[in-house]
This record gives sequence, C-alpha cells and structure tokens, in this order.
Amino acid sequence: MQVKLRSIAIPAFFSTVSASLAFLFAQDTQLHVAAGQREILLQTTQSWLGKLYDHYPSGQPQLTTIRLTLPPHTALPWHYHPYPNSVYVLSGTLNLRDRATGKTLLLHAGQATGEAVGDVHRGESGDVPTVLIITYAGVTGTPTSIPAKGEQQEY
Repeated sequence: MQVKLRSIAIPAFFSTVSASLAFLFAQDTQLHVAAGQREILLQTTQSWLGKLYDHYPSGQPQLTTIRLTLPPHTALPWHYHPYPNSVYVLSGTLNLRDRATGKTLLLHAGQATGEAVGDVHRGESGDVPTVLIITYAGVTGTPTSIPAKGEQQEY
C-alpha cells in the first residue's frame, strides 16, 4: 500500500510543479515592452552656490547614495565635499548655509540641488524631521564628506 501511495503522490507533485511553472512562463509572455516616464529631478553643471563643477576626481569611480535623516531643528556640523554630489529632499525642508558668505538655499520635499564642492557649508532642518537622499560621484578611498577644522563628522 505504501508503494501505491508513492506512485500516486509523485506524479501529483510533478503535475503541480509543472502547472506552476507553466503559469509563471505564461505571465512572462503577457508583459509588453514600453518606455518609462522620466522626470529629471536635477541636471546641473554647477553647485547651488553657482560654482561650476570643473572636474571629477581621478581614480576608480565609486557612486555612493545615502539616506540621511535629520531631527527637527538640527544643524549638521560644518563640512565640505571633495567631489560633486546631489541632494534630494524626500520629506521636510533643508536649509543649506554657506559659512564664508552666509548665502542660504531653502529646499522643500521633492526638490533637489547640486551640492557645493570644496566650500564649507551645512544643512539645517526645519520644524519636522528632514529625510534626504544624497548621491556622491566620487572615487574609492575618498570620504564623501570632510568636517571643517574643529567640527565633528557630518554623519
């Protein structure tokens, strides 16, 4: 009797697997090819301070994307970036402040800008937590952010 159950169970198992695979392959053939809808969030040749990006660093390219969350009413330590990067505000607001000039730029959720390279600056959050997506176009072995003299790390 055990032999008979095995002979029935095995074909039933393979039949179920075969039907599942057929369903998966049928789903794949139902896909159609179409272009995606593109929305350029930022395309720039200069930082928010108006300085042109004049070169990328040499070495092995390394892209780094981080999600950075700031509590309300928080100022990041003064810092600078050694290579181009962009910041996108997912939620909250970000006030960028240049230390040398005092110039500021206020960004709201859904806005992006090119960050300053070599200029000491910081970001400041508003009344609610600020969530940022920051993408750096750097090289391996070089930090994404460098603290100004006497300051702690940005993150």
